[in-house]
Amino acid sequence: MVRRIDVTGAGGVRLAAWEFTDPPKPGGGGEEGERGRPGVLLLHGLMGRASHWAETARWLGSRCRPVGLDQRGHGRSEKPQDGPYDREAYVADGIAAIEQLGLAPVILIGHSMGALTAWQIAARRPDLVSALVVCDMRASALGSASQQEWAHWFRSWPVPFATLADVRKWFGEDDPTLERPMPARGEFFAEVMAERADGWRPVFSRHQMLSARETWVHDAHWEDLALVQCPTLVVRGLDGELGRAEAQEMVRVLPRGVYAEIPDAGHWLPWEAPEEWRAVLDPFLESVLQG
Repeated sequence: MVRRIDVTGAGGVRLAAWEFTDPPKPGGGGEEGERGRPGVLLLHGLMGRASHWAETARWLGSRCRPVGLDQRGHGRSEKPQDGPYDREAYVADGIAAIEQLGLAPVILIGHSMGALTAWQIAARRPDLVSALVVCDMRASALGSASQQEWAHWFRSWPVPFATLADVRKWFGEDDPTLERPMPARGEFFAEVMAERADGWRPVFSRHQMLSARETWVHDAHWEDLALVQCPTLVVRGLDGELGRAEAQEMVRVLPRGVYAEIPDAGHWLPWEAPEEWRAVLDPFLESVLQG
């Protein structure tokens, strides 16, 4: 079962959080009993939404209290026209979710931009975080050329799409930026489309996504990483955006870092290789929960 819980983020922005466990049973301890389970906050990447974490969350639900957050500008959360969509807003939103949902000390699991938000939360509020999982996010600056490439890529989308099958095919096969077919990528983007009068369009504003990305691509984030005190797992796919050398340097910089990689997976590794993803997470989470 999934239930929605509204959270008030920075500046009063309404955020939609999704709890992927059954609600408290009458006479079974109520909210207090539920809150006694270890909290997990799942943070999606740019363009994602909490529902992308459904499979991971249900797997975690047997021992934890997993909650996915639609971050501002994404999913069912508010999309303020003028933002802000900077790092401070995303980090403040995450802290608000942890505190309002009673998840602390929380295990943070983030993919891509969500991983950056997660480690910046851990750096700023170590009292709220018990462990961290960083999935395919670089600490190095990506640069202005990267931002220009993304702007060009957004303009290349053939929207509106006539059907969801067209969405899956374009993002999973026909997108010129792809080096090989990637069905998991097609499914990922099908999840963030909504049907309009003229066809299927993204549930987010591509302009707002560029604005959000603009606030972190030009900077390196090594200093924040070094401030993370909790156990941290850095996971990459062999074909992902995070290279092995950089990932291993991130682990070296982290006071309590652990490295893992998943063969035959790229940037979308939790959805490309779900069994391998769980196999990597399981021993790390067991060590955290037992500790």
